[in-house]
Amino acid sequence: MPMRHRLPLTVSALVLALTGCGSADGGEGGSADGDASLTIATSFYPLQHAAEQIGGDHVAVTNLTKPGAEPHDLELTPKQVLEATRADALVYLKDFQPSVDDAAKEAGDSAMDVSPFARLDIETDEHEGHDHEKGEEGHAGHDHGGTDPHFWLDPTRYADVVEALGERFAEADPDHAADYRANAKEFAGELTALDEDLTAGLDDCTSTDLVTGHSAFAYFADRYGFHQESVSGLAPGAEPSPTALADLVEHIEDEKITTVYAETLVPQDTADTIARETGAEVAVLDPIEGLTDASAGDDYVSVMRSNLETVREGQDCS
Repeated sequence: MPMRHRLPLTVSALVLALTGCGSADGGEGGSADGDASLTIATSFYPLQHAAEQIGGDHVAVTNLTKPGAEPHDLELTPKQVLEATRADALVYLKDFQPSVDDAAKEAGDSAMDVSPFARLDIETDEHEGHDHEKGEEGHAGHDHGGTDPHFWLDPTRYADVVEALGERFAEADPDHAADYRANAKEFAGELTALDEDLTAGLDDCTSTDLVTGHSAFAYFADRYGFHQESVSGLAPGAEPSPTALADLVEHIEDEKITTVYAETLVPQDTADTIARETGAEVAVLDPIEGLTDASAGDDYVSVMRSNLETVREGQDCS
């Protein structure tokens, strides 16, 4: 299926209103090359990184989520809508960022939803974080569950998306198809090696309860033998109810959990409060939704390896 497409009338009107606001500058958090064969817009960092690894010099990649911004909260500007809809491909995850879903509808056939390849099959329930109060009041402070979108924290799921992207790029740009497929295979191989190291490194841990800031680590936990206990639900930074917080503190004390994990893109105030109440330590576990100055690495693989060492220490793995 070709990625190049004719702009819908609604987008064409925006072009006239915002002349000169195309993707030549690479957008926010991305880069561009006038000699590239394909222009690719991606909705958040893991998809940007995959596109760059696969495309190499043949693609110009724009990331719609600014570096250090929380992708859950993304609201596209008119300029970004143009970038997304004028690109040869808009690579996104359906139902993760509503404003990108809207742009994908405008982009038509050039939009590629990676969710079918990511195997999104883990649900978080409405009581995530131990909030067992009944009624509307009991649900205050967190979302009501849903499908966990954070597939990239399981490298095997991420590798499946990488290989699918390689095929899509190859179809769109046959002249460089061999390069795209080779690059995708190479990066998928790196992810397989990473998975093997994570499996070996987390094989024997004293504690299997992973207490995280929000419900971002379900696929990681499922892959490597942990049970996720989150402070909030799928929405990062959501304040848990007093009952949920007390419930979690009790669980940490009962199970003698020694580490609570904060995150890079949201304040760690609640994690600090839990640590003071329980005597647990606070460590930073990066959900890799976007790299920041606080990220312990300069790309996906290096941050995941840092996460491995953090979890090994926090969960007392031999």
